[in-house]
Formats: sequence, C-alpha cells, structure tokens
Amino acid sequence: MQQNTPIHAPLSPSQSAPLWRLLQATAAAVQATRQGRSLTAQLESVPAELRPGVQALSFQVLRQLGRAMALRQLLANKTPPPAVDALLCSALALCWNDAEAFYPIHTLVNQTVEAARQQRATQAQSGFVNACLRRFMREREVLVQRTDDDDQAQWNHPAWWVERLKADHPAHWQTLLTQAQKPAPLTLRINTRHQTVAGYQEQLHALGVSSQAVGGQGLQLSKAMPVHLLPGFSDGHVSVQDAAAQLAAPLLMQDMEATGAWRVLDACAAPGGKTGHLLELFPNAQVTALDVDASRCERIHQNLDRLGVHGQVLAADAGQPSTWWTGQLFDAILLDAPCTASGIVRRHPDVRWLRRPTDSAQLAKTQAALLKALWPLLKPGGRMLYCTCSVFKTEGDETVQAFLQRNTQAQLRPSPGHLIPGQPPAGVPVVHNPLGEHDGFYYALLEKRQG
Repeated sequence: MQQNTPIHAPLSPSQSAPLWRLLQATAAAVQATRQGRSLTAQLESVPAELRPGVQALSFQVLRQLGRAMALRQLLANKTPPPAVDALLCSALALCWNDAEAFYPIHTLVNQTVEAARQQRATQAQSGFVNACLRRFMREREVLVQRTDDDDQAQWNHPAWWVERLKADHPAHWQTLLTQAQKPAPLTLRINTRHQTVAGYQEQLHALGVSSQAVGGQGLQLSKAMPVHLLPGFSDGHVSVQDAAAQLAAPLLMQDMEATGAWRVLDACAAPGGKTGHLLELFPNAQVTALDVDASRCERIHQNLDRLGVHGQVLAADAGQPSTWWTGQLFDAILLDAPCTASGIVRRHPDVRWLRRPTDSAQLAKTQAALLKALWPLLKPGGRMLYCTCSVFKTEGDETVQAFLQRNTQAQLRPSPGHLIPGQPPAGVPVVHNPLGEHDGFYYALLEKRQG
C-alpha cells in the first residue's frame, strides 16, 4: 500500500467549506467503510476543495470509531438508519476526547445537527441526532466511563483484532494497538547514488525541517511536507517509504556484489517502491517487476522513470509463472505477498474496520500458493525474501514454518520475523540506525540449498 502523507488537522471552516459540509462528506466516507469500501476510493470521489479536511476528519473518526460505536449504543439502543448512524458516530468520535478534538464540542454538535438538516437521508432524524448529542454533552464523563471496559472502545479496533494480537504477541499487543492510533510520520529513503543521508538532512535543515536518520538510508521528518517540495524529489534523489519497508532490498541482496548483473524478481511489485530501491542499490541487476493489475504497473513505470532506473515491468499473475516466465532461474526473489495490511493501520485506519476475522486465514492460502509457485524459479544457492505488512502470525511465522516443513531444500537465514514498532529488529545486519517509528512488518529470508 502506498504511503499517505499524514494530515494532523482539517482545514478550518473559514479556510474551506462550512464544517457541516465536511461532516456530511466524512459521514459518507465512514458509512462506505462500514459497508466494505476502502476510504482511499471514497476520498477520490470527494470534491477537491473538501478533500483535505474530509481526509483529516475521516482518519480521526476511524481511529476513534470503536469508542464512538460504544457511546452510540448507550445513547440509542436501536441502531438508526446507516446514514444517521454514520453521522452520529462521526460526531461522537470527534468530540468524546477533548485532548484530540479538532473543534470545541459545542461547535461540533451544532454543525453535526446542521449537517443532518441539510441532507435528505438524515433530515427527518435531525431532531434525534440533536437529542443524542445534547445528552452526550450533559453526561459525557459518565457515558465515557461506562465504555472504558469495552476492549473495542478502549483500543478502537474490532474486538476480534484485539484478541488475536493478545494471542500472537502477548508481550507487545498493547504497543501494537497504541502505535496504530498515531499518525504516521513522513519517512524518506535517500537515493545514495546522488548524495549522502547526512547531506540531504542538511538540505532539509536549510528549509527549517528537522529529521532523524533511520535504518540504512532513511530520514524521518519532524513534520510532514508535500512531496513536490522535497529537494530533488522529481529528479529521483529521494522517495517516500516507511523505514520497515526500506529493509526489503538490502535484506534480500545482502553480501551480493553491488555491480553484479543479478537476475531478480520482484513479485507483487506495485507501486514500485521496493523495485526502485533494488535498482538504486544494484544498478546492473536485471530486475523483473510483476503486478497482476495493469494500471498498477503504470505506477511502477512512473516510479522507475522518476528514479532514472530501468527494469522489466510485466502485468502478470505471479502465481501463474507459465504465463510469463522465460525459464531462466532467478538469483533472488522478493515476494511482498498480499495480506490483511494489519501492520499499516496507522496510515490506513479504515483497514481495521474493513477486515473480517476469516480474512487472514484466506490470505494465508494465497501466500502459501505464491511461495509454492515461485520457489521453483529460484537458483540453487539463491534466496527469496518473503514479507507482508501484517502483524498477524497467520500471515508470517505460521506461513513460513509450514512452507519449511514441506520444502527440505529451503532453509531460513537470520531474519527479522515480525517487526514490532518500538522494538529493535533482530537478524538485520544492514541497519545502521534505529528504525524510529515504523509500520508492522514480517520478513523471512529463505535460501535454496545447493544440490
């Protein structure tokens, strides 16, 4: 998933449309998410002048939706119509906690009622919305306390998600849930073919932006800025990429000669961040990047063009090598497998509400099928890096251990395993600095035995 530039506050009503219009569009986005549609797609349909504010409000609502749903149940036992429920929950999510509120509670309440009055789907229930929110203003402290023992309300993730993290990561589940609530910082990958990390850090400092070195080639900015304002961005000097994702290319290719003409496959490659990183580090490598979606392949082309590197990009199904593979074995394969994206919910807060308890097991079958299909394409002595942006063990340790049991040729090299935000990664010889704030990831480096 592509990294989003974090937005920490919406535009004020004086700078954009009236707040009630932003709340209407936010409620529509929340309703769509609850009905199974991604927030990214929903935001694309929002008018451009409203989009920044609606994105900021939607992110905040989805990060507080568990608490809001619990509060709504106390205010109205009977679930109101979807549009009314989405508007009411949006307001509650935005005003239940003063410390994180974008606007004063009375302003939010007044503008939410106005939003209900101005829309046909909610107009008839504007009095109901007003009554619920006025009661919440009067009884807020008591109502919030009554929801404190609800795991979904406390952690703002579905209850099944909380339980799974408790089982998978008994020592770190609280850290994972807490980190998921924080907006992601803007993290850059410096193209060291053009300049050093320290040199680029000085350029940012000259613009009044402080940063921290992370990983081997990364800088984490103290504040977000539009990518087009980043020095040298259009010339490929820098890319936006999470610190955990920056581990993929150097992990896969560690100890391999930088000038070698290695044959490398990047399966499931879109939007091309890891492909570009591979070619930055190994400019003579023959990299093939696959994605099943032709439109997403165009994103790979765009990223490679900006970086000034060249690779073969194919719109093809990595799980069906007979339709695209030439028969030449690869020295290295990067498999960034489809997953629940449970490790990147701080960037995509809708994911937690879109996923279902059965999704992880179903995706693990896809991951296993991809491992099985791609393993024969690897040379003896070659290596495959299996990774997912998931924190669920079903899509990490369990998938890899099952693969190792079925494949005696495969051996596990020192690997990070599950990357937990705030915890130093194990088995990562390529990191020079702490990773800072990063997404949840899983990495397993597999080597094919000779003979």
